[in-house]
Amino acid sequence: MENNRFDIIIIGGGIVGLATAYKLNVKYPTKKVLVLEKEPEVAAHQTGHNSGVIHSGLYYKPGSYKAKNCVDGRRELVAFAKEHRVKHDICGKIVVATQASELAHMNKVLNNGIANGVEGIEKIDAARIKEIEPFCSGIEGLWVPCTGIIDYADVSRKYVELIQGRFPQSKVLTSHEVVAFEKQEGYTDVITPKGNFSGTYLIACAGLQSDRIAKKEGAKINTAIVGFRGDYFDLTEKGMKKVRNLIYPVPDPKYPFLGVHFTRMIEGGVECGPNAVFVFKREGYGKTDFSLKDTAEAFSFGGTWKFFAKNIKFGWDEYRGAFSKKFFLKRLRKLIPDLQLDDITPGRAGVRAMALAPEGEMIDDFKIEVNGNAIHVLNAPSPAATSSLAIGTAIEAMASEHFSLK
Repeated sequence: MENNRFDIIIIGGGIVGLATAYKLNVKYPTKKVLVLEKEPEVAAHQTGHNSGVIHSGLYYKPGSYKAKNCVDGRRELVAFAKEHRVKHDICGKIVVATQASELAHMNKVLNNGIANGVEGIEKIDAARIKEIEPFCSGIEGLWVPCTGIIDYADVSRKYVELIQGRFPQSKVLTSHEVVAFEKQEGYTDVITPKGNFSGTYLIACAGLQSDRIAKKEGAKINTAIVGFRGDYFDLTEKGMKKVRNLIYPVPDPKYPFLGVHFTRMIEGGVECGPNAVFVFKREGYGKTDFSLKDTAEAFSFGGTWKFFAKNIKFGWDEYRGAFSKKFFLKRLRKLIPDLQLDDITPGRAGVRAMALAPEGEMIDDFKIEVNGNAIHVLNAPSPAATSSLAIGTAIEAMASEHFSLK
């Protein structure tokens, strides 16, 4: 059993769990750290299904964990990618207002960006929008030069390489699903179908399963994870000529998502989307995927119904976009009026884990809590991938304090 004893066990091999393991081992090189991932590969869910944007830190409330960790994390991520030769491109993006009613919120976004320390951000006029993106139409916009693109699955694999290369006592094990915990005196047995592992301390970074893992471990939480699928379209060869880099709308402040946008991908091609559709299966990427367990859990949580009641029109429009190419195109034409049906073709999908409060409000910030000898990341939505190294540092600091690590 000695080989299965670790100082720290991390549940979840997404980018946040791996960054946390890496930061812990950098701070404590002699500690044995284990990462357990249930899928055959790391970065299998949210990390590997997002748009690959290196976010600037533009949108987030000044002083929030999102704001600080995004800006700090972005700078550290870019330096990390340069040092370790992870392919990336700091190409910049524009945020475009297409009507006068959006200008007030666009200015608020600008002020947030300035307060958060986002470098180089500036307001631009319609002519400058056309210079940057000739097919895009808007009345005013923001130019955000420090935004970039990357493949976060590549970043995650680099974290694994560094953890196991520099710290041979530490491990990253895939195909090891955590199904239970057994508390012992001074440590916890973590149960998987492929064997049990003993950890003095636990850190759960379980993404779409984070609330379930927290409850299994014994944490008392009042939030629940609900999944929202984001469908993407790809631009065809003809359509790709109409987008150079990244084009975003001014987000609607009534809703928690950024709206459909255009993203050049680091390996080529351009994606447009995503929408945000409630899923009936937490890890369901198909439009008709269904899980009775996931659906029953979602609907048994009162906050789900309250969220639906507050966002009926938003939800209906998102579903229309999921099943109607013409409706999706209509939304995209807000930014690029010349876009045609044959410019877009159905692409992939991702699922975002969003933590809901009992009142039906989405938890707007990162949420990380301590429970005895465990730390639980209960909410880590976008920009968690951009922020991964900063979040890893924050969790390492929490672990150092609460676990008295030396």
